[in-house]
Amino acid sequence: MTERNADIPLFICYSRCSTCARARRWLGEHDIEFTERDIKTDNPTTTELAAWYHASGLPIRRFFNTSGQVYRALGLKDKLPSMSDDEALELLATDGMLVKRPIIVTAHAILVGFAPEVWRTSLASTHGGIE
Repeated sequence: MTERNADIPLFICYSRCSTCARARRWLGEHDIEFTERDIKTDNPTTTELAAWYHASGLPIRRFFNTSGQVYRALGLKDKLPSMSDDEALELLATDGMLVKRPIIVTAHAILVGFAPEVWRTSLASTHGGIE
């Protein structure tokens, strides 16, 4: 992976995901420059996921794509509650399709899933003027 400018948000997405397409469009409409990373071809590492998880303050379950086929095929609805955070992070790193998307990584926030109001509030502090 190449080095990136930490001031520019990292947009982690899946090219065939309609929610990711809406999020990408939203970023463009708000003139927010970003670096894009496809979660299927460049899955986050355990180290990256752990850093994002701890920085986000979110429960580990929020990092899972609970509506995805891989999640259902592995029966994670029943298994995830008994897994440690480390086990869950290691599992997430095995397949990008397990990871909730899109994810925005900035120097000040980790945003998991597309929620326009949350994104607006969070990104306004670093990209002012978002309406």
